[in-house]
Amino acid sequence: MGLPVISLVGRPNVGKSTLFNRLSKSRQALVSDFEGLTRDRQYTEVLLDDDSETFVTIIDTGGLTNEVNEIDSGIQGQVLNALEESDIIYFIVSARDGVIGLDREIGAQLRRLKKKIVLVCNKAEGLDLSLAAEFYELGLGEPILIAAEHGQG
Repeated sequence: MGLPVISLVGRPNVGKSTLFNRLSKSRQALVSDFEGLTRDRQYTEVLLDDDSETFVTIIDTGGLTNEVNEIDSGIQGQVLNALEESDIIYFIVSARDGVIGLDREIGAQLRRLKKKIVLVCNKAEGLDLSLAAEFYELGLGEPILIAAEHGQG
């Protein structure tokens, strides 16, 4: 049996690749302010935590949209492949943006998969922690607040 697999999934520019780089302690994934940079799945193996010898595979994915075009369809296919491989899904949302319609759509799709989902609210630096309460409406349990760019959370 292989390593447990965790996919990082969410809409564009919520910090999936930044979190991937933080977890892998590398700059393997390209990061930019513009949408659509990540298109293919990217894999890395990391120690689950500093106190264990357990490794996991992390998959970085492109951002999910509701756009209908060749590029976004290709990205969606890559994300679906990653979800099939996953034991756990980290659903990344932006604490700065709050819950938006696309987050609700993605969350509903993920719940139907019947896999373990961890709701991760990235970009939470300097924000009032009570703002995280709105993320409970996604029906995915308690959100974990982080700031991947700054290594917080």
